[in-house]
Amino acid sequence: MKIKLFTVPNIITLGNLLCGCLSIVASLVVGDFKLALIFIVASAVCDFFDGFTARLLRQYSDIGVQLDSLADMVSFGVAPSAIMFAFALQAPTLFELNAVVAHVIVYVPFIMAAFSALRLAKFNIDETQHETFEGLPTPANALFCASFVYAAISSGKAVEVEWIALISVVMAALLVSPIRMFSFKLKSFAWSKNKSLYIFLALALVALLTLGVYSVPTIIVLYIVISTIGWMFCKK
Repeated sequence: MKIKLFTVPNIITLGNLLCGCLSIVASLVVGDFKLALIFIVASAVCDFFDGFTARLLRQYSDIGVQLDSLADMVSFGVAPSAIMFAFALQAPTLFELNAVVAHVIVYVPFIMAAFSALRLAKFNIDETQHETFEGLPTPANALFCASFVYAAISSGKAVEVEWIALISVVMAALLVSPIRMFSFKLKSFAWSKNKSLYIFLALALVALLTLGVYSVPTIIVLYIVISTIGWMFCKK
């Protein structure tokens, strides 16, 4: 069987992966969290356009599906974990921790990498996630982590290592949660079929115009809250 490696969508997917690698370098080696965020955003843009290009050019392939997951694991699994880890290394403590606990707790963010792997593996075999997602999508988690760290550093506000660990655990849990998150795919413009999306977009616009560096993490939180409320009403 002949496998075509270098299609346009696959090259864009590789761009996603490379941007994820550069984000890791920016956070762990350079210590530049703004640059780390920029590369995460670039990865997310590539992640959107590889699928869009595949549909436009009709270049669907099994290898493209697998490559997409591998790239997402780096950019939206390992990279946000590395950013939160690097942030934790320089964070103060809220409580008086003994040496062992203080050393171990900074590694807690890597639980997001492990749970991202579970999330992506499940997505690949779950046929129910075409119109909605089960659990927080990995790009949303990565954007939250990178923008949260950048916002905290830009504002000059200290975030204790205990809070960083707790946020990492909560985000990891959301990745594999049963909560149905709405997607941004529109099949029609009808209000009745897109209420959650329209409400989210309106609130996101307000956040972008008013919250500055806090806008992106706020928008991700809004996405989680609105999706959770919609999911709970659907269950009832």
